[in-house]
Formats: sequence, structure tokens, C-alpha cells
Amino acid sequence: MKNFAFCLLATALMSCCQAAPQKADEPIAIISQESNIEPDGSYNYAYETANGIKAEETGTLKKASSPDASDVIVARGSVSYTSPEGNLITLTYSADDENGFQPQGDHLPTPPPIPPAIQKALDYLLSLPPAKRR
Repeated sequence: MKNFAFCLLATALMSCCQAAPQKADEPIAIISQESNIEPDGSYNYAYETANGIKAEETGTLKKASSPDASDVIVARGSVSYTSPEGNLITLTYSADDENGFQPQGDHLPTPPPIPPAIQKALDYLLSLPPAKRR
């Protein structure tokens, strides 16, 4: 029973130490900031901070192609910052109702190339006529 009480007390003390508030970082100054919202729903914003973070985005209203559909906002923008390793990370993106969010950046992973044997098999399958339905 003593061991159980000791383990319980030790666990409680370790939990308190882990849950203690961490030292707050000093606020980073905003060097520039711009934000515009137009009556038609379009907008743009941009900001830059003292630690090198930059972001900008423009949104435009895209009219619906049919009376049943809603108007949508098409957004394009970019974000850049310096990674903990000292590399400049830049992400550009676009977002719309047809293709969704499309990020681009050198730091993003890319799929490996398709092995030649698999590509050959895929090309062969695509060359076959469509299967007949029963």
C-alpha cells in the first residue's frame, strides 16, 4: 500500500511539472499589414513580421455558371518563412471550387516516379477496348 501511495504521489508531481506553464515567447512585431475587402466580395491582404514571415492572399468572386449554383471565392496567395534549419520555405497556392486547394513549393514531398514495368502495364491496359457489359 505504501508503494502504491508513493507511486501515485510521484506520478502526480511529475504531471504537475509537465503541465507547468512554459515561458512565453516575446511578441514578434508586425512590420507591415494591409487588408482590403471590396463590396463585391473580393479581398486582399498582406503582412510581414519582424522574424521574416510574409503572407499575402487575393480573393475574387467567381460568378456561378448556372442559376442553381452559388457564387464562389477563388483565392491565390503565398506564405514564406525561415525554417528552424535556416532554409527559406515558400508556399504558393490557389483554391477554387473546381480543383480545391492546390499548394506548390520546393519543400513539399513529391511522389516517386512510376517504375517502367508498371508504366508499361498501365499503358497496355489503357490500350485495351472497354469491357462489354452483360
